[in-house]
Amino acid sequence: MSEITRYDDREIRCPKLGHELTFAYCRREGGELPCFRVIRCWEGFFPVESFLRESLSPDAWETFRRHTPPDKLTSLLDLIAKAQQRRGG
Repeated sequence: MSEITRYDDREIRCPKLGHELTFAYCRREGGELPCFRVIRCWEGFFPVESFLRESLSPDAWETFRRHTPPDKLTSLLDLIAKAQQRRGG
């Protein structure tokens, strides 16, 4: 097992999605970046912040650290737009 995947099999309940997820998912939820909640969710289980600082490039860490999640209204509007696109209208 590589250093970067050593926590990947651990699972917790995701407060954002409402079901069990592995750390592997959380680590890449944002594409190349972790979920914006990853530190808050995992800090009680292992030293997640120091792990991310070590495993992400300095630029990726800064991008992750500075990322601000969209507000709830923006998130809802995005979800509605995506649902409408799937339904064709």
